[in-house]
Amino acid sequence: MDIITIIIGIVGIAAGFAIAKIIEKSNISNLIKNAKKEAASILKDANLEAENIKKDKILQAKERFIELKSEHEQVILARDKKVAEVEKRVRDKESQVSNELSKAKKVNDDYEARTAEYENKIEVLDKKQAEVEKLHKSQLQQLEVISGLSAEEAKEQLVEGLKAEAKTKAMSHIQETIEEAKLTAQQEAKKIIINTIQRVGTEEAVENCVSVFNIESDDVKGRIIGREGRNIRALEAATGVEIIVDDTPEAIILSCFDPVRREIARLSLHKLVTDGRIHPARIEEVVAKTAKQIDDEIIEVGKRTVIDLGIHGLHPELIKVVGRMKYRSSYGQNLLQHSREVSKLCGIMAAELGLNVKLAKRAGLLHDIGKVPDTESDLPHALLGMQWAEKYGEKEEVCNAIGAHHDEIEMKSLLSPIIQVCDAISGARPGARRQVLDSYIQRLKDLEDVAYGFSGVKNAYAIQAGRELRVIVESEKVSDDNAANLSFEISQKIQTEMTYPGQVKVTVIRETRAVNIAK
Repeated sequence: MDIITIIIGIVGIAAGFAIAKIIEKSNISNLIKNAKKEAASILKDANLEAENIKKDKILQAKERFIELKSEHEQVILARDKKVAEVEKRVRDKESQVSNELSKAKKVNDDYEARTAEYENKIEVLDKKQAEVEKLHKSQLQQLEVISGLSAEEAKEQLVEGLKAEAKTKAMSHIQETIEEAKLTAQQEAKKIIINTIQRVGTEEAVENCVSVFNIESDDVKGRIIGREGRNIRALEAATGVEIIVDDTPEAIILSCFDPVRREIARLSLHKLVTDGRIHPARIEEVVAKTAKQIDDEIIEVGKRTVIDLGIHGLHPELIKVVGRMKYRSSYGQNLLQHSREVSKLCGIMAAELGLNVKLAKRAGLLHDIGKVPDTESDLPHALLGMQWAEKYGEKEEVCNAIGAHHDEIEMKSLLSPIIQVCDAISGARPGARRQVLDSYIQRLKDLEDVAYGFSGVKNAYAIQAGRELRVIVESEKVSDDNAANLSFEISQKIQTEMTYPGQVKVTVIRETRAVNIAK
């Protein structure tokens, strides 16, 4: 039974396998049929689409061909138009050339005709010139026979006569020019100097050899003096300045002929008092720092000065010397302010005379550099300044102007007298220098005292730098008529009793006031 069951099972399996194969083959054949149908359908659709695409491309190609054909026709038309224009221009040029040729031919014919005419005239002129020369020779021979002189001798006599006449006229003209220059030179010189003075206005302040250091209280004086005077001795030794501590309230006097040292001492004292630490070591440290600060400030002042005046290319050592002028004085006049003023005056005067303005300003600024030497020198300041200018490469005209502004050497250029005149103008200003200031103030007081010597004078004021005296009188004592007489009398007294430059205008003012009070 087991064997039969096994055989039946095997047969069943084989039958099932066969049935499965038959079913699978049937399915595959169906699939193949369906696939062939789909492929045929796809192929048909592709053929249709290809036909459509082909038609579209053919249509586009035709349209593109029509466009290209139209563009080509336009290009051909434009080219034909250009060719026509070129042909027209060529025809115009040919016509113009033919006209020019005809004109040139006509001109050539005229030229040939005139040339022939000129040649005929030249031949005639040559014949006439030969005749004239022959006639001239015969006339010369006749003149030589008549005068008894040859032609060369006659020429020499004529030339000598003309020379003598020209020399006489030239000497006469030169003499007239010299006389005219003598008449106008002084007037023109005064005009230039007055214009120069009027165009420059500077502030003047008299310098001295004493500085006052203000303190808040007298207690600070004791700290500055120190124990047994050690602080003040250290300060005087470090600065070279005499420090005077007396009974003057809230003030200490610094005395020294050198303004740089005085300034160093003043700034050092200010720093020490502000800081509060005052002892010899601190004093030496502060003085050294202040001295370095002053040196830097001197250089900066020199640079600013040359920039303000428009002077370029100055040697650094000369710039430093210019800066040191700030701390020097000449007859009480600050040397830097004096040099700046002289420089401006020289520039204006050089411009009026048509000279080099920059060179004149340069010489004016440097004319007193010999007054600020590092060490004592036996040379006058003008010669010492000239040596410095030569040493640091200044031009010969500038050096000569520096050395000759006090007549130590001969003046060799027009700059030298300009520097001398401008130096005198700057020093002679009222209030510029101590001696001039004293005499100026005294002259103003004398003018006012003359007015006060007359009765009825209430107030008198000397104004306009002593050029005008304004007198106010009492209206009760002086009438209008008397005011005119008083003005004349005062002017006559000034004229007879005083010595003064220029003119003094006397103005008498009489005023009447009526005052009432409303209650």
